Amino acid sequence: MRRTTVLRITLSAGLLVSTAALGLTQAAAGEAPLTATASRAPASSALISAMQQDLGLTEQQATARLADETTARGVERTARRAAGTSYGGSWFDAQSGRLVVALTKAASREAVEATGARVTLVEHSQRQLDTTMARIDAIDAPAGVASWHVDPKASSVVINVVSAHRHDNDVQAFVARARTSGPVTVRQTDKAPRTFAAGTVGGDPYYTGNVRCSIGFSVYGGFVTAGHCAQPGAGVSGWDHSYIGNFQGSSFPDNDYAWVNVGSGWWTVPVVLGWGTVSDQLVRGSGEAPVGASICRSGSTSHWHCGNVLAKNETVNYSQGAVHQMTKTSVCAEPGDSGGSFISGDQAQGVTSGGWGNCTGGGETWYQPVNEILNRYGLTLHTA
Repeated sequence: MRRTTVLRITLSAGLLVSTAALGLTQAAAGEAPLTATASRAPASSALISAMQQDLGLTEQQATARLADETTARGVERTARRAAGTSYGGSWFDAQSGRLVVALTKAASREAVEATGARVTLVEHSQRQLDTTMARIDAIDAPAGVASWHVDPKASSVVINVVSAHRHDNDVQAFVARARTSGPVTVRQTDKAPRTFAAGTVGGDPYYTGNVRCSIGFSVYGGFVTAGHCAQPGAGVSGWDHSYIGNFQGSSFPDNDYAWVNVGSGWWTVPVVLGWGTVSDQLVRGSGEAPVGASICRSGSTSHWHCGNVLAKNETVNYSQGAVHQMTKTSVCAEPGDSGGSFISGDQAQGVTSGGWGNCTGGGETWYQPVNEILNRYGLTLHTA
């Protein structure tokens, strides 16, 4: 699908005018409203339709879930403070529509439940799990190890090993060293991760040489995207192959993020493309969605798809090296989608890094959280 420049100008102007008419104000990077206001729905009808298709929900269920997830974002912050040192992680439970908070001590239960969260007791605190994660990150991983992440439900760091390589000496040595770092659970996967690079509106294509990637989110002065798409200084052209700007900063591996300045007649708008599947989506903030929340992705190859947040703070071991602090989702992606937008409701979540599978047979995809990128480069998200 490709639109003309005139259509882009009309669409962007229309979205911004409608935003002004609603009286919405711009939020600072990393901030987001905690609850949906009475003046606006949690998402457009087209977004609700996409969630119905990809998540198997009815219209009423999709609308209710978005409202519950908005509430859960606020509860997560207050519940974590109430839990104190006994906090063992949290996740959104789609069945009950509530946030679940893991605690290592029952003494904190009453204070946490007062925030509206459900409580479950676990063996290890978030601090213990994060410490274990950091120790494992310091170990060089062989190609047969796909990824590892903190799993609050398991109260453990989960290491995903590619089944075909589970008996390799270097894989077994890695796992043995990892087990000395703290609580570890080993699981098997049939798929190895790869990046989605192939050859400023979120999801739109851009080009660096013969590589095509996707725009993540507009920031003031440019846009953020995946680091593996190009090195600092690389020139960037847009969907119409006209010059946009250059990579001002880029990190890959270890991280997978970058930002590109915008000039030469290009400008930024707080919009993510719906590619005709849904209406183009306004970005109103970057409040972080919990594990279990619904999430959708826009990219220049496979366009618009939705799924769920599966894990946070996962280290993904690509052939080029490990990338840390990634979020795993059940959303599919394909080559060329790299750098594209992950959004939950109207909240920016991150930029597409890589994964396995495709949008015909299904798969999983990781993204680099957007707030980390904004903080790293001192950028401000362009919001409606």
